[in-house]
Amino acid sequence: MDAKPDTAGPIILFDAECILCSANAQFVLLNDRKKRFRLASMQGEVGSALYRRFGIDPTNPDSIIVVDGEHMLRDSDAVLSIYGGLGWPWKALTVFRLIPRAIRDPLYLLIARNRYRIFGRRESCWLPAPEYRDRLL
Repeated sequence: MDAKPDTAGPIILFDAECILCSANAQFVLLNDRKKRFRLASMQGEVGSALYRRFGIDPTNPDSIIVVDGEHMLRDSDAVLSIYGGLGWPWKALTVFRLIPRAIRDPLYLLIARNRYRIFGRRESCWLPAPEYRDRLL
């Protein structure tokens, strides 16, 4: 029996139109040797449903989120959990958890809210290479 998409391990929800977000998704796919993470775009059915489930407007989110079963991480906590889940050497970035969220999150949100202006926006959603499509929900 297949596990439900929203309860079967960490899912990274990202903006597939954002060039920075898509680059980060590609980075995760290339560096997640244990294939721990799956990805869902906020533009897709699974991604938008998960954003709504946690009270975030999927048409205007200002945050990446990581969903693991009933738990959700957002903002800088989500980013640090992703790098922690990738293993070494990326796990070393979790040292930034020592910085209080009250400092980390405003910096994260400044970039997230201006991501299109700073990094650009795709005309259409990014899709992974065929060998990674099984990890995209």
